[in-house]
Amino acid sequence: MEKRWVYNEEASPEVINGLAESLKISPTLASILCQRSICTYEEAKAFFRPLLSALHDPFLMKDMDRAVDRLSEALHKSEKILVYGDYDVDGTTSVALMYSFLRQYTHQIEYYIPDRYKEGYGVSTQGIDYAAEHGFSLIISLDCGIKSADKVAYASRLGIDFIICDHHLPDEDVPQAVAVLDPKRIDCPYPYKELSGCGVGFKLIQAFCMQQGIPQEEAYKLLDLLVISIASDIVPITGENRILAHYGLLHLNGPQPMRPGLDALKELAGLKGDMDITSIVFGFAPRINAAGRMGDAKRSVRMLLAQTKEEAFQVADIINESNKERRDKDSNITKEALQMIEEDEFVRGANSTVLYKESWHKGVIGIVASRCIEKYYRPTIILTHSNGKASGSARSVHGFNVHSAIESCSDLLDQFGGHMYAAGLTLPVENVPAFRERFEQFVSSTITNEQKVPQIEIDGKINLNQITRNFYNIVRQMEPFGPGNMRPVFVSECVYDTGSVRVVGDSHLKLRLTQDGYYSIDAIGFGLSDYYNTISKGIPFDVCYTIEENVYRGVITLQLRIKDIRIK
Repeated sequence: MEKRWVYNEEASPEVINGLAESLKISPTLASILCQRSICTYEEAKAFFRPLLSALHDPFLMKDMDRAVDRLSEALHKSEKILVYGDYDVDGTTSVALMYSFLRQYTHQIEYYIPDRYKEGYGVSTQGIDYAAEHGFSLIISLDCGIKSADKVAYASRLGIDFIICDHHLPDEDVPQAVAVLDPKRIDCPYPYKELSGCGVGFKLIQAFCMQQGIPQEEAYKLLDLLVISIASDIVPITGENRILAHYGLLHLNGPQPMRPGLDALKELAGLKGDMDITSIVFGFAPRINAAGRMGDAKRSVRMLLAQTKEEAFQVADIINESNKERRDKDSNITKEALQMIEEDEFVRGANSTVLYKESWHKGVIGIVASRCIEKYYRPTIILTHSNGKASGSARSVHGFNVHSAIESCSDLLDQFGGHMYAAGLTLPVENVPAFRERFEQFVSSTITNEQKVPQIEIDGKINLNQITRNFYNIVRQMEPFGPGNMRPVFVSECVYDTGSVRVVGDSHLKLRLTQDGYYSIDAIGFGLSDYYNTISKGIPFDVCYTIEENVYRGVITLQLRIKDIRIK
């Protein structure tokens, strides 16, 4: 698939050179920092040496004083507290974080994760009824609740108070809870707006520790759970999130034993060495999510709370099997979906994809939508049958607001929600054909030609001989990488293979590249075997890539991970 190479905007030469001189680094590296809004020595110092002392005062968050007071009252009076969270990674890590902290101070505590298929997303009537039937007087909701004004009102009528810890955009109707902690509230002065749901829960714990005179180290012990939330929920790894992620990774990789549930998960995922954001996203997140997609999300919480490795493995094994089942369904449904596109001339040539099949598993349709975009790069909605309705997930392409496109068809829908790049929707099955047509009309009239082509953001153009161990070490100090601070992507022009190019696996290229005839470096390009015949003829090409370490038989070398190739 053709890709657009888009160069990130550079700062002025004066700013770049000034930063390079003050840090004693190359202008290329200084330019990358400036692209990340790090343009002074002090900003660079805070970036490269993040400090927990730089975290914001949690009491800057709207309603934090009310939340801490109500929590303290509940603990003092031995009220029954229900910790309520969503069924995804952010929700389950949030519940594990809050529950594991509070159970040190009370035995009158339980946790609740709604059933994805019976109760749906967010706070449910069933969950509130459970709380009422079992005598709970306080619910702390995590990663959900900000859009549950009606449910919070229902709970209030039953004598149950709510503390909401959420990070999603609120509606105009903010729930009438005892406290609504959400930095995205218009009236919330909290300086950093991009916390995960688990991050908001962490700030509540931080504030509680401050009020009660408990050392902050008690809150910091939970950062291993928080970094999993930050990585998995794809929130920006900037500002406060970057500090929390940095220390969370130190916790995961530190000398102390890893939390038994995470240790078991790491072993089952086949992960070796230190954890980073990527290994969390591809190793931990799918398995934790699989519990909610394929069965019972409470298993994830039980695993995260396990006290021994034996106890953890009992649950982790089941979760790992759920992930294998999820992968099988994901793969099979993706094949069916792609075949449906390929066999329908109209759909194949459309600007959007809307597919419905009654038998598809609801737990994987969001993943399938993303897989379809990898082949047909356009806004995509995958629908299946659920509780008598067509229910589905939408995914979008860079720069296109799929939520707005769905909203334009709202008269055909029962409900919908989400954001620019991902959304969910429910509609009567008989409305699917009309919805497909109307959605395609809206997309066709609003999407630009540029939005139809995937883009690669380029940080800078360099020569291969600039890639030294010292250069790489400075790049590596920019970790943890993620949204808002992506791994730098470079372009080198007019390179060619030294004669070692070969295809490995089914479709991957293994090369040794040179640019000037005497400096060469190993490279690998996943899924790029179509270029083999051209490259093997010695024809020069431009290449964009990231730099990584490769370990082979105990020897560590630098190599390029190729993202795209352009033949000269």
